[in-house]
Formats: sequence, structure tokens, C-alpha cells
Amino acid sequence: PNTVKIVHDRNKCIGCRSCVTIAPQNWVMDEADGKVTLIGSKKKHNGLYVGEIFEMDIPANKAAAAACPRNIIKIAK
Repeated sequence: PNTVKIVHDRNKCIGCRSCVTIAPQNWVMDEADGKVTLIGSKKKHNGLYVGEIFEMDIPANKAAAAACPRNIIKIAK
């Protein structure tokens, strides 16, 4: 299956859980620091995490990105 890149600015996360609620297959809450984590992502720099999601998960993650009050989820086109 095809995948697309997704970028999450975790430093700016406020832990509202919108993404976890909308796309639980890709997001989990880290109870240790109260922020969410993109499952399978790797830390790059400046708090940015980059991962890949399957094409079929794009609609849910676009909805998660739209619901994010901090606007810190970006999906590659």
C-alpha cells in the first residue's frame, strides 16, 4: 500500500486529544508528558516528528489536522 508523510510539531502540542479521538490508528497519548505521539514517527529537529501513514488513513488524519487547535499536523501532498 502507498504511504504519505505526516509531520507533527510535538513541542507545540497541548494534549487536547483531538487527533487521538479522530484517528486512533495513528495517534496515542503519552501519559508521561501529556502530549500526543504519531505512532511510528521519528524525531527530526526542533521537536518535529516525521512518520508515514497509509493512503487509507489520509481522510481521518486530514480531519485530525483540521481539528487540532494548534494547527501542528501537516500531511504531505
